[in-house]
Amino acid sequence: MTAQQTQADGSELTDVVWKPQNNATFRGPERVLLERGQVTVAQLQQALQLQRENPRLSILQTLVKGELVDPILALQAVAEYFKLPFQRVSLSEIDPTTLALLPPEYIKSKGVMPLCRVGEAIAVGISDPADIFLIDDLKRRFRGTMQLVVVPPEDIQQIIGELSASPTQKVDEILKDVVEDNVEVQENKEEASTDLEKMAGESPVIRYVNYLITTAVREGASDIHIEPGEKKLRVRLRIDGVLTEQPSPPISMHAAITSRLKIMANLDIAERRIPQDGRIRVTINGRTVDLRVSLLPVVHGEKCVIRILDNRSILVGLNNLGLLPDMLEKFQHQIDQPHGVILVTGPTGSGKSTTLYSAIQVMDAVEMNISTVEDPVEYELAAINQVGVHDAIGMSFSAALRSLLRQDPDVVMIGEIRDQETARIAVQAALTGHLVLSTLHTNDAPSSVTRLINIGVEPFLISAALNGVLAQRLIRKICPNCKQPVDKLKEHEAAFAKKIGLTLQQSFRGAGCDKCRKSGYKGRLGIYEFMEFDDNLRDLVARNPSLTELRTTAKAGGMRTLREDGLLKVAQGMTTIEEIMRATET
Repeated sequence: MTAQQTQADGSELTDVVWKPQNNATFRGPERVLLERGQVTVAQLQQALQLQRENPRLSILQTLVKGELVDPILALQAVAEYFKLPFQRVSLSEIDPTTLALLPPEYIKSKGVMPLCRVGEAIAVGISDPADIFLIDDLKRRFRGTMQLVVVPPEDIQQIIGELSASPTQKVDEILKDVVEDNVEVQENKEEASTDLEKMAGESPVIRYVNYLITTAVREGASDIHIEPGEKKLRVRLRIDGVLTEQPSPPISMHAAITSRLKIMANLDIAERRIPQDGRIRVTINGRTVDLRVSLLPVVHGEKCVIRILDNRSILVGLNNLGLLPDMLEKFQHQIDQPHGVILVTGPTGSGKSTTLYSAIQVMDAVEMNISTVEDPVEYELAAINQVGVHDAIGMSFSAALRSLLRQDPDVVMIGEIRDQETARIAVQAALTGHLVLSTLHTNDAPSSVTRLINIGVEPFLISAALNGVLAQRLIRKICPNCKQPVDKLKEHEAAFAKKIGLTLQQSFRGAGCDKCRKSGYKGRLGIYEFMEFDDNLRDLVARNPSLTELRTTAKAGGMRTLREDGLLKVAQGMTTIEEIMRATET
């Protein structure tokens, strides 16, 4: 090779060819440009001189900044240097479902963009393949095979700009496969003629709300959160107890989306200053689902939370709740008793209602009069008398219970014991020959006794009426599709196991797959703590014991704690130590 060549027009082309013996300084993408003949040695020497004045820039960046090389040619050289494909992209070429795998802020700040799926892999556009920390973070986020594609940063910013500037285009792109008839609202009132209602009735808004509801139901979400910010509308779904961010429409659509939900729930769309609660019954692909809508004024508008009440979620059956055989036998024995109080305790969202409904469903509703008092009635059960509480008109828990006890019930389920009057009536009902099921908000089973005493129930009455307390939490199950054995525990898991003296023969973890949204978990099960009352415990409760005394006596009588129950399920390969750490006190 010579340092001088002749162009097609006969003129001489000098200083084009790279001379390795004289220019070994150039080893990165600039070397690719030299070999391609897209820059000269003189230009590279000039860029090197400029770089000495600004060491923060690479030679390639100096070439681009000094307009010595076209930015696209420079990026193509980067792609070739890292042995990656180069691609120009536009909005029409992006798969919206793949785009939704990363939050918009992350895409904008990091200069990356999920493009499409290639078999089991995800093609990700990246503008700086030399950023190893970013690539490591992407690997953690996707937990699967990833194919990098070098994409110009201006293409990524252009797509982000188009999505932000055109709300209708963004919504239509996300919802192109969704038709309005997928969600049928039952008993929807007629729309008025205000501008806001007109916006709420426009096709993109209706399609987005329908898309959001159908997606939530399909993914098995329990709640939908729509949260307005100053410049961004955040939409999240609670799936398996964890909130996951979803593709969001622009903030300009927030008022119309909220108004659409208010119309569906028969609420006042003109009222935005006070909280509102409503209910929507929809049919999704022939399946009826109830939605409980709660609107709360916040700084930048109205936050909306939609609780999804799906009858399929309560048709679990006692055998499938996650109760281990010995505890299931004890609990079954107690709900077979003719009288007494059985409590299910735990925080909000721990599955207390599902447990109570499952208990009721194994009872004989033909030979027994089973009645419930709930606020509100979440699920409608066949052959069960269900009463809804309405405090505004004086229909409180205690008022409903007093009337219900004159209806000759055999079994009474109380949605929640909140006050002294309700607790007193429940205890009296148990002492007069009724089986009472209810819930309390306590952290563990022994705490329920002290809570009832603090509410104002006499200890000797609790001792006589209470048969058992089931405390519970919900934890995520390992995805069966990507479940795999673990050779070594994570550092914090190992420290936890050492702290409690846990020895595992084998543990498992989900690797992450499409069926579990790359989380490694799919579905939930309960961990339980059942405190069954025997003579020793009844005598202790009658003496108004401390919480420590209660817990010690209960454990001595065979009570297994929430953590111990969870660790048994870790040993059986149902869940992970990390989940037990998240759900129980450390």
